[in-house]
Amino acid sequence: MDRSEGKARLLAGGCFCGAVGYEVEDAFGYAANCHCSGCRRATGAAFKPFAGIEVDKLRLTRGEDKLLIFGDRNAAHDRHCAQCGSLLYSVVHDNAYAHVAMGTLIDAPSIRPDHHIFVGSKAPWFTITDDLPQYLEHAGVD
Repeated sequence: MDRSEGKARLLAGGCFCGAVGYEVEDAFGYAANCHCSGCRRATGAAFKPFAGIEVDKLRLTRGEDKLLIFGDRNAAHDRHCAQCGSLLYSVVHDNAYAHVAMGTLIDAPSIRPDHHIFVGSKAPWFTITDDLPQYLEHAGVD
């Protein structure tokens, strides 16, 4: 929290090409590394580090007309830059939460991923080498 104003610090984020920008409060409730096949394909990486926050604590600062929504607007969906393809965040839990792709943050958040999810479908060529808890599916489901 920024104690002088009683508000959470704002973090800047954006896509690779700079067409889409956002700001989000540094008030994330949770963070994880997701190894599901959807996150791997969307990011082109072995896993997606993400941080979850109420969707109303994130706002676009530029490029709303450059935003590509992949999926059902009324259900879980991903928001990408339509120009460069960067996955910026996913909207989940009945449009109540945003899962911010941590790699798109310009400013460092105070939270760090503290577990791995969907390791049951992780890339076979990737080895998890940290000591964070691992879950075959969602945290606490296994």
